[in-house]
Amino acid sequence: MVEIIRLHYPILKTINSAQQVVAMGFFDGVHLGHQKVIKRAKIEAERRNVPLAVLTYDPHPIVVFKALTEPLRYITPIGKKSELLADLGVDIVYVMQFTSLLSTLPPQKFVDDVVMQLNPVTVVGGFDHVYGGDPKIADMIHLPKYAQKRFDVISVSELDDGEHKIGSSSIRLALDNGEMAIVNRQLGHIHQTTGLVVHGEARGRELGFPTINIKTPELEHLPAIGIYIVEVMIGSDWHLGMASIGRNVTFGDARPITVEINLLDFNQEVYGENVTINWHSYLRGEIKFANVIDLISQLKQDEIATRQYFNTLG
Repeated sequence: MVEIIRLHYPILKTINSAQQVVAMGFFDGVHLGHQKVIKRAKIEAERRNVPLAVLTYDPHPIVVFKALTEPLRYITPIGKKSELLADLGVDIVYVMQFTSLLSTLPPQKFVDDVVMQLNPVTVVGGFDHVYGGDPKIADMIHLPKYAQKRFDVISVSELDDGEHKIGSSSIRLALDNGEMAIVNRQLGHIHQTTGLVVHGEARGRELGFPTINIKTPELEHLPAIGIYIVEVMIGSDWHLGMASIGRNVTFGDARPITVEINLLDFNQEVYGENVTINWHSYLRGEIKFANVIDLISQLKQDEIATRQYFNTLG
């Protein structure tokens, strides 16, 4: 179990007297590029026989620096991020509150007042990681100067998937376009969100395709409007399904966006249950059908495609 320690600048208490390797980064998504950084840090920690810690931040710096027209949505909220980091062998996750004061620290002061509080023997970061107030000089290239021989520095090179640079920004863009093949390839795992089962209009049951309606946390990044192949965990059991993110345009215009999932071979009432959703693959866009018969016909085709998809996975 990973230990999570929340920090606020200035740090007024002693954190850890033992030496450790520290990997720095925001790590939203814990994608393959992030995994490369953590795995390199893990090798260093094992070589030195010390714990592996991560220094990350909350909220995202963009929340501090920009007036957003809508809430920033995370690929992996802090709880999920910590789980994924633990799976990679991280022992401690330091979550630093990202504030205006922290954002304006000169890089030398950031190293002296924040990094050194973690007693690092080595600091590891991605090639493009920045810290402190001026990104032009608060980068991995300059970090050895600020370290003043108090710790070693390892900078991890860029990673691509053969077509695109792997990065949180490109994953968010792919999510906004419903491109789950790109999302999941760059993540190195299936994109996941959570939610609560709530009452809907019960229209799916009338169509012969009963759905569970999901209220998703506002800060979790859903894919674009469309129909998707998914798995849903209810309790400790996973169920196959097809999910609709959309406005149910067949039944009217200007409707709110909802998340509805038809679970295959499942017909139980599960209102109030917390669920986890794995977003496997994009099936199609949302269509405004001329009539209910055409909608049902398409849903039957979607079900066939969903079953075939999971059959190919073995």
